[in-house]
Amino acid sequence: MSHHLTREQIAQRIAHEVEHGYCVNLGIGIPTLVANYIPAEKGVMLQSENGLLGMGPFPTKANVDPDLINAGKQTITTVAGASFFSSADSFAMIRGGHVDLTVLGAMQVDQFGSIANWMIPNKLVKGMGGAMDLVAGAQYVIVAMQQLDNKGQSKLVEKCTLPLTGKNCVHLIVTDMAVFDITDQGFVLKEWAPGFSVDEIKKATAAPVTVAKDAHEMRF
Repeated sequence: MSHHLTREQIAQRIAHEVEHGYCVNLGIGIPTLVANYIPAEKGVMLQSENGLLGMGPFPTKANVDPDLINAGKQTITTVAGASFFSSADSFAMIRGGHVDLTVLGAMQVDQFGSIANWMIPNKLVKGMGGAMDLVAGAQYVIVAMQQLDNKGQSKLVEKCTLPLTGKNCVHLIVTDMAVFDITDQGFVLKEWAPGFSVDEIKKATAAPVTVAKDAHEMRF
């Protein structure tokens, strides 16, 4: 029997992509959950656009510091060795290519690796924040998202129709149904959630899908 991955399972799968010693930036939503699944022994440092390197887990009620927040205005903690700096320095770090990996949510990703994740039609949005810099400056870009929108339409498309955050920049996508690489062939299916078939994944993708030779069911 097939079942869609939970937000936590998506985050858990993405955590496997994080290498020892990485500097990682996590976007708002599902990406923030990735921090819960990165083993401490990997020595990963989490970076925030508002000027922090070394984010720790979310605080308990007893140790909340209202002045210590991430770029999404959530209260956070720090780890030993954490560093505070201006947002200008933070973006110099991002634009200089010093962030190894960023994980972002998206409304659409197309077969060329372009991403739309900031403008929602008919809603007031004040800007895309640091996402434009992150998709251009990070060494590796992973998207975490649901495969279908709330109308049942695929969010993996031939060409993005929403305003872009970045062009040809996404490397890997982890949805609640599958894991895709983006290559010159477009969407390449690497893994699928337990119980789903390859045909079901293809039907839930509004663009051609190539199946990797070593594609397999996800293992947790």
